[in-house]
Amino acid sequence: MILATGFFESLIEFEPLRYALIAGLCIGFIAPLTGSVVIIRRLSFIADTLSHFSLAGVTIGVFFSKLIPSDIIKINPIFMGIIFSIIGTFIIELLRSFYKNYKELSMTILLSLGVALSGLFIAITPGVSTSYTNALLFGSIMSVDENDIIIILITSVAILIFAFLYHKQIVSLCFDETYARVSGINVRVLQLAITIILAIVISVFMDLVGVLLISALLIVPVATAILCSNSFKQTITSAIIFSEVSILIGFYISYTLNFPIGATIVLFNILILLVVVTIIRIKKHYVKKEN
Repeated sequence: MILATGFFESLIEFEPLRYALIAGLCIGFIAPLTGSVVIIRRLSFIADTLSHFSLAGVTIGVFFSKLIPSDIIKINPIFMGIIFSIIGTFIIELLRSFYKNYKELSMTILLSLGVALSGLFIAITPGVSTSYTNALLFGSIMSVDENDIIIILITSVAILIFAFLYHKQIVSLCFDETYARVSGINVRVLQLAITIILAIVISVFMDLVGVLLISALLIVPVATAILCSNSFKQTITSAIIFSEVSILIGFYISYTLNFPIGATIVLFNILILLVVVTIIRIKKHYVKKEN
């Protein structure tokens, strides 16, 4: 109880902690919403690919921001990450046209390029510390400021509006692409729009949990929800609940035990998945016994 009181007092008094929690709750809602479409479309690997290519954009942005004085031109590494992510979606589509029978190769090629560029620019950028590199890989949610919150909220609202306006078309695309084409939906444009949204989500939230953990927040809550849901709507709802619970508990545990927030949230997501899998196995065992 004392620890809980201390946490809530810190939340009231410590502004960066409030910003971090707001950012966490936003990603807890948006990530599984986006991840549900990604998984149903069998594009799970694309999240990892775009996050690594976005990292390349961030590191290049950092390199040029240190090289070029800010009074000449101010380069925002996060916006560079967004640009690279969006460019990455077009590169994937282009490579797929060359590898029609091996479409997954396009993502492997782009991921490799992203990792190589990131490694190169981290190495040649002057003044890059180990702590900064760790923040890129594992996130630094406590560094979120007011400007970041504005970007996060605008991104979240824009995605919710898109999901509300095009939810019927998205569901149709996810479950019956042939029907979607016949009914007049421009499948190619919609697919590209979804991938671009995924790219933006990854770029905006990557700074919070890092390139190595962002795909886990997109995929793991949805993977858990699929096991205990009977419809697409139920899957999204359950995934958001699992995700938000993980965010809240992850924040509390990381605060009380001084654990890294991003890693704690992801580990709790995995724990929920293991609990759900265990419950399902126990239920199946008892059903077999009764029969």
